[in-house]
Amino acid sequence: MSSPIQKNFVEKNAEYASKFTQGHLALPPAKKYLVLTCMDARIDPAAAFGIDLGDAHVIRNAGASAKDAQRSIIISEQLLGTKEIILVKHTGCGMLTFSNEDAHGLVKKNLGPGAATAIATLDFLPFSDLEAAVRRDVQFLKTTATVPDDVTVSGWVYEVETGKVRQVE
Repeated sequence: MSSPIQKNFVEKNAEYASKFTQGHLALPPAKKYLVLTCMDARIDPAAAFGIDLGDAHVIRNAGASAKDAQRSIIISEQLLGTKEIILVKHTGCGMLTFSNEDAHGLVKKNLGPGAATAIATLDFLPFSDLEAAVRRDVQFLKTTATVPDDVTVSGWVYEVETGKVRQVE
């Protein structure tokens, strides 16, 4: 039996597909860039950052972590030709609200010791300073051997309260 979420998913997709005309777009992103941002439901990357279908890769994960996104970044650059990375973290991010110890304790409490053991070495990559985290991830991208020197990297903060972005130097 389908859940209400699944029913809505199918209905909204049918509505979208009935008007869809972009099936001809090429696999590589037309504008050769990628945006790495958080999975936060308050961020609509296409609308907030002016990304049209087919223009860019959008990689999302908890906290817009460059380390967590590395596999996708390599594929985007090496197989699909992207030449720029725009990293966007945001105000009010959940990653600012806990430590690794908190996350490990929560997993153990909610899922039991087996799950806790399975993730014992997992770094949830939380951070306590938003702008420092942007700088740290930009530095990681600029210095890792998996991002070529000719790839442009910039770091930004999206303000969920206003919808505005600001560059972090």
